[in-house]
Amino acid sequence: MRAQHIEQRDLAPCTTAVLRSTLAVAEIGPFIGRAVEAVASALAAQGIAATGPPFARYQRAGEDAFAVEAGLPTASAVSPGGEVLASSLPGGPAAVMTYLGPYDELAAAYGELADWIAERGEEPAGDPWEVYHSDPAKEPDPERWRTEIVMPVRA
Repeated sequence: MRAQHIEQRDLAPCTTAVLRSTLAVAEIGPFIGRAVEAVASALAAQGIAATGPPFARYQRAGEDAFAVEAGLPTASAVSPGGEVLASSLPGGPAAVMTYLGPYDELAAAYGELADWIAERGEEPAGDPWEVYHSDPAKEPDPERWRTEIVMPVRA
């Protein structure tokens, strides 16, 4: 397993700017790239700073599809325009796994994170999201890509 670390965190809620779509798994990667570019352009046009790396939040929408919300955390709410929407990520307790490796092996990491949560007597309390600390365009080696998987939890 590629997990580097799992820890419990108490997260502060944050505003975000995103694009939303329902996608097959194979469509997610290209969508995230397009979403981050569109959101970054909208933020620049509105003079709003991004406050962290790109993320994508997932909600299962069928056997092989997900409703995906992808973009950037922001210093203030974005004015919706075109495809870009204002959104937020929730605060509260969360299990956070740091994963190092290619995106196509993330499914196993989710299983390990679910096991860790259950062993602590907790359960998921909302949709997970991934925070992308590596840019594949700048770091071509997928073994070096660092992703955080965030799962809100409750006891």
